[in-house]
Amino acid sequence: MSNTLAEALNRSCRCTTVDHGALARALAEELEDDTFYQWLRETRPHLFSDTAVFAAPHWAQQMRALVRAVETVVALPGYQDRVLARAPAIARRDPGPRGVFFGYDFHLTAAGPRLIEINTNAGGALLNCVLARAQLSCCQGWAELAGTDELAAREAEFVAIFRDEWRRQRGDAPLRRVAIVDDAPAEQYLYPEFILFQRLFTHHGIEAVIVAADELEWRDGGLYHAGLSVDSVYNRLTDFYFDDPAHATLRAAYAAGAVVVTPHPHAHALYADKRNLVLLSDATALRAWGADEETLAAVRDGIAPTVLVEPAAAEGLWAERRRWFFKPAAGYGSKAVYRGDKLTRRVWQEILAGGYVAQEYASPGQRALKRDGTDAALKFDVRAYAYAGRVQLFAARLYQGQTTNFRTPGGGFAPVYFPGPGVSPEACAASGSRNAEGCSLP
Repeated sequence: MSNTLAEALNRSCRCTTVDHGALARALAEELEDDTFYQWLRETRPHLFSDTAVFAAPHWAQQMRALVRAVETVVALPGYQDRVLARAPAIARRDPGPRGVFFGYDFHLTAAGPRLIEINTNAGGALLNCVLARAQLSCCQGWAELAGTDELAAREAEFVAIFRDEWRRQRGDAPLRRVAIVDDAPAEQYLYPEFILFQRLFTHHGIEAVIVAADELEWRDGGLYHAGLSVDSVYNRLTDFYFDDPAHATLRAAYAAGAVVVTPHPHAHALYADKRNLVLLSDATALRAWGADEETLAAVRDGIAPTVLVEPAAAEGLWAERRRWFFKPAAGYGSKAVYRGDKLTRRVWQEILAGGYVAQEYASPGQRALKRDGTDAALKFDVRAYAYAGRVQLFAARLYQGQTTNFRTPGGGFAPVYFPGPGVSPEACAASGSRNAEGCSLP
């Protein structure tokens, strides 16, 4: 029933759920800046979708179970030995912290959620907390779905995980200053989230600065910015092993253990290298390393089968290319990924020359909405933000095209709701919803 209900809502409910006035007020209050939301809308018009996404409640349970299963596998010595043997030297040392804001990205297929990748520097968690505070009531039972009372606690929990990361490397020493680090941070699409994190840290008594990686200084055995020492780095770089010369300072400080970095190279090697999906979907290897049956069942049902692209397999992969999605092992942000049925021979030769994996194609979800007064349908994926194997927040990204992006009118981040029997589109009119006309179940 819940599958049918969620699918029906995604297909037939075209309600606008974002209260832009409330969102503007929430950001103005959070940042003490009345102009921030207007700037956000002008510079990033497709950051937030105007609608919400629905999923079956038991799918949330399956996604949580999969996240726990991955955490169990990663702890197995056999898995770690295999993964770290191919990792660069900087990633082999375990500095202690686990890594904040892992993003487990799922497609919700007819057969259930399928994990398509794991990110260790997933953006958007705090933006989605703000977005969730500005949702209009749509259907009967909406208030129970939204859970806005939990949002303040969740934001406090975000600060708590940074403190936990700090304690895992520094013990009871005080955490005084955090640097939010990226390349040219003000030019990053998710720069607004950096500002929100800076304010969140400050609210909780931790000084925070937003810093370009090449502005850091490594001297006297410590990491500094503008003459002040940096205790911890919230790492938003996509140079996961600090290979770029512009990141040499951060690399030196991290290698020396002079600063707490989260997420860090060790976490990326264990979780986010896409070759790991080959191992995570290999039941024979997992069983040999000691994975229990519950873990094996979770990864079997929850991870799209993934194989290495190797010369010996090239002929078969090309012949069945429509079955596969091709991704660079060290890629991020949907860069240089290809759907098999779109491949040309030229691109195929490039794939064979590089380090790629082939993942069985798992179709993304579909969400109906109103766009410029007309009906439209966008694709979506669901991201589970997690720390230490526990899901903290679900969010969706709506888009058109081959992969997720923030360029689609009507697209962007959206909340994910898990409707049960108490939510009924047919009851919208009776509930007095201002959006009642948006629901039209056949």
